[in-house]
Amino acid sequence: MPFQLVKPDVNIDFTGKRKIGFALFGLALLLSLLSATIGNGLKLGIDFAGGVIAQVRFEQVVDDQTLKKSLDVPELPGLSIQRYGEVGRDYLLRFNSSEMTPIELRTRIETSLAKAFPNNPATMERLEVVGPKVGKDLTEKGLSAIFYAILTIAVYISGRFEQRWMAAAAMAACLWGATYLVGLTGVSTGVLVCVAMVITLGVCYFMRLAFALAAVTSLLVVVLIVLGLLSVLNIDLDLNVLAAVLTVIGYALNDTIITFDRLRENLHANTGKPMAELINCSINQTLARTVLTVGTTLLASVSLLVLGGGVIYSFALAMTAGVGIGVFSTMFVACPLLLYLGDTEFYVRTSKKKVYEKPGEHGMV
Repeated sequence: MPFQLVKPDVNIDFTGKRKIGFALFGLALLLSLLSATIGNGLKLGIDFAGGVIAQVRFEQVVDDQTLKKSLDVPELPGLSIQRYGEVGRDYLLRFNSSEMTPIELRTRIETSLAKAFPNNPATMERLEVVGPKVGKDLTEKGLSAIFYAILTIAVYISGRFEQRWMAAAAMAACLWGATYLVGLTGVSTGVLVCVAMVITLGVCYFMRLAFALAAVTSLLVVVLIVLGLLSVLNIDLDLNVLAAVLTVIGYALNDTIITFDRLRENLHANTGKPMAELINCSINQTLARTVLTVGTTLLASVSLLVLGGGVIYSFALAMTAGVGIGVFSTMFVACPLLLYLGDTEFYVRTSKKKVYEKPGEHGMV
């Protein structure tokens, strides 16, 4: 008898538990927003904020305050230290932008450490310098990458599942025009992206692009909760986190599309059943594939989280949390939203392809 993680006849009532799922996701989203706004806030790494970061390792344990006092010099302004790796021996040193070259910075830091700890040699394992202009450019491009990824997803899903390619193209055109006009006001990229996302959701709602609205909302919830988790844990947002967020969007979308595709098949095969039953059936039918895909992905990401070291810790943490949250967002955010936005008849009508007859196919022209 073959080994099965999920039985073929499994029938878990996901739609019956949608209110509980909505409540839990709503609570997590609220806590994430509170942490990002009035709590720890989103701490930008040097990739986005600019500055200097140095990773040092001591042979013996060093006290935090002693280390900070030893490097409190005018040439290295805005010093902050963070324990890293082995407690008491590995530290990340952060400074504001400095006018010195990387070679001068390395020499200055090594000289200060050797003078403060003559009997405890320190090795500098990493030194990164990012200017403020480069950090600003990376921030704008990172936000734009997330936005355009989600916009492209909305356009694709509208055409794929609702056969409304023209409506999707019109949505993209309206969004481009609106963001262009808002951009003329000189607002920051962050504000512009937020406005564009609100416009995207509004256009999807008023144009009745239910599949796109459900998928985009689910992805936004996943991204915001992951960022909120990083805010709670006081982890810097750097290029590793950006890469993880874009990867998580892909994984969460993949699971959503698989479920939506099975739902579309069930809609045409069982037009008489209520929408809640069809959604629940679709989730259960794809559950085995979801468990296998997510399980193998989490196996890799958790291994990176535990064994990968501090350099990719933020990437592995964001990946692990995002993949896990993304699975449940499909079940308890995207699919329930479809249920609230329309019934069986509506989705059968919107996803039905037009059939054109060839001239003379059924008689004389």
